[in-house]
Amino acid sequence: MANSAHPRIVVGVDSSPASEQALRWAIDYAELTGGTVHAIAAWEYPAFYGWAGLSVPPPEGLNPEELAGRALSETVRRVAGDDAGVSISEAVVPGNAAKALLDAAKGAALVVVGSRGLGGFTGALLGSVSRHLTEHAPCPVVVVRET
Repeated sequence: MANSAHPRIVVGVDSSPASEQALRWAIDYAELTGGTVHAIAAWEYPAFYGWAGLSVPPPEGLNPEELAGRALSETVRRVAGDDAGVSISEAVVPGNAAKALLDAAKGAALVVVGSRGLGGFTGALLGSVSRHLTEHAPCPVVVVRET
């Protein structure tokens, strides 16, 4: 159960402009409600690493988890500045972004995502992750549209 005194707001961050706006929205909402922000970045090995049954390690210097963590921290720093005014925690989670956010949303007051992430089709109104969350999240979902 979410702590109503200090609601936990989960936000998906993938460094896309829409996710940066979602993070800004989550921080503003947390300031209004006395909540905390839990910023999540998910990562997966590209599909070709396991193609044809071969398990190929990532090229030297390319660690998807490290890259996702660096991108998350840089995005939080860029959006929140030196003093966000609220507590922001960061987590880098292996696996599919929709599943990572659904798991993190358990017990949260709210989950916030951008309408479109880095992948997919540019003409779509909702990305696959935001659409999946609106259909399956255990708490309210806010989808922030890129302006």
